[in-house]
Amino acid sequence: MIRTVLADALRATLEALDVDAPAEVRVQRPARAEHGDWSSNVALAAAATAGQRPRDLAGAIAAHLGADLPPHVAGVEVAGPGFVNFRLHDSWLHDVLRVVLAEGDGYARPDLGRGQRVNVEFVSANPTGPLHVGSGRWAAYGDSLCRLLDRCGYRSHREYYINDRGTQAALFGASLAAHRDGTPVPDDGYKGAYVAEWADEMPPGADPEQWGLERVLQDLSGTLERLGVRFDTWFSERSMVSSGALDATLEDLRSRGLVYEADGATWLRLTEAGQAKDEVLVRTGGEPTYFLSDLAYHRDKFARGFAHLVDVLGADHHGHAGRLKAGMVALGHEAADLEIVLGQLVSVTRGGEVVRMGKRSGDFVELADVLDEVGPDVARLTFLLQSIDTRQTFDLDAVVAASMENPVHYVQYAHARIASMGRMAAERGVARHPFADVDVSRLAHGRELDLLRTLADLPDVVADACTARAPHRVTTWVRELAGRFHGFYHDCPVLRSDVDPAVVQARLWLVEACRIGLAIGLDLLGARAPEAM
Repeated sequence: MIRTVLADALRATLEALDVDAPAEVRVQRPARAEHGDWSSNVALAAAATAGQRPRDLAGAIAAHLGADLPPHVAGVEVAGPGFVNFRLHDSWLHDVLRVVLAEGDGYARPDLGRGQRVNVEFVSANPTGPLHVGSGRWAAYGDSLCRLLDRCGYRSHREYYINDRGTQAALFGASLAAHRDGTPVPDDGYKGAYVAEWADEMPPGADPEQWGLERVLQDLSGTLERLGVRFDTWFSERSMVSSGALDATLEDLRSRGLVYEADGATWLRLTEAGQAKDEVLVRTGGEPTYFLSDLAYHRDKFARGFAHLVDVLGADHHGHAGRLKAGMVALGHEAADLEIVLGQLVSVTRGGEVVRMGKRSGDFVELADVLDEVGPDVARLTFLLQSIDTRQTFDLDAVVAASMENPVHYVQYAHARIASMGRMAAERGVARHPFADVDVSRLAHGRELDLLRTLADLPDVVADACTARAPHRVTTWVRELAGRFHGFYHDCPVLRSDVDPAVVQARLWLVEACRIGLAIGLDLLGARAPEAM
């Protein structure tokens, strides 16, 4: 690709000028079109060691390159304090088309992970009722992140942590029992309509807490399956207690000299690791804390062979994130091996009013109901429109509307329009010629070149979205490609009878490249690439 061509040319030029090249020769697309097609800060990076002013070094680089221009380069310029800017012939974009078509689904697969196993834990809602719509954001985000990891050479593992030990599970079971027996629900119990409905399903003699857990997991897995999210492991907190994992973790910490007894409780010394306070591991009376369970759980994940852990948590876990990382360091792991992504919550509106969210009161919008209304594709892409660290408003009325103003409809319609063009070409007997026989230089319209520039960006978008844990960047990219395709469709006729046949053939292959790009992007977002709408 052109970035490699330009970086190699810059590196060779520095060698010819007897200047040591930096470890990385960076070549990027400038933010402003007037600065050319590609730009490098290599003169700024190398000037100090060369003992030259950056702009003077940039001028020498430009002059050397100008004497024997690299492939596709029309001109080299110096800008600002020492940037080297390249202006290219359109042929570099025609090369992009060749690469996309040659690689197909293999396009934009940067091997960042080199097979590293990554455990991604997400959703993990308390097993006390159906998933509310806000949980859909965590589900869409976590699954899309795993898709990005897989595409970038990692081996992801989707995991759901079931908090099936402790007060909440017991309260949920007691609430089911109260509905079944016709007795008052505990004051701090669960009063939603779903509790009464499920209590009516409970067989006589069933243990309410155990039956309720199984009923919730059945509901959760079914709803997530509808959203296209499938977990590799459903990990039970109870299983750690029965396996002795909590005791083993406690002994591990004790052997490292980090555990002490005070006030009848067992503590982990974390203040020496920079935390504000030490943490209780076992309460007075012998009950393990949730913190000890979390340490044992993450210790178990490393023991299962995962090199890196990613936890997707709500912003309200901010304080917990620091102590959990400190706890894993106490257990002998590197802090960087545990990555915690903190996301903001979702506000749901309908008719301009905010819908209250609370499982215990029953005032919440179920994710399953949203899927009934809008389907999984619309739900997923809507959740992935924004960065996970920004608060999101999920406007049910706007999401339901199937119009070109709806960004989900806008993107999927572009793929459906491509499929429609294929059917129309077949009806008219217009077939694509072999690519080797097509003159792609006929692609010179601004709309055509904009599409190719967007396709050229996809490998970087995928790599950046994976590294930054930011699937919404893929959403932004597919919206851009869809928008540019709709503009191309309007301004650059493909099958009209008065279009030069050579142009028709070049545009048919361009349309195919757009199909490939949209299909890759939509797959990363977990959405269908529909053939018709």
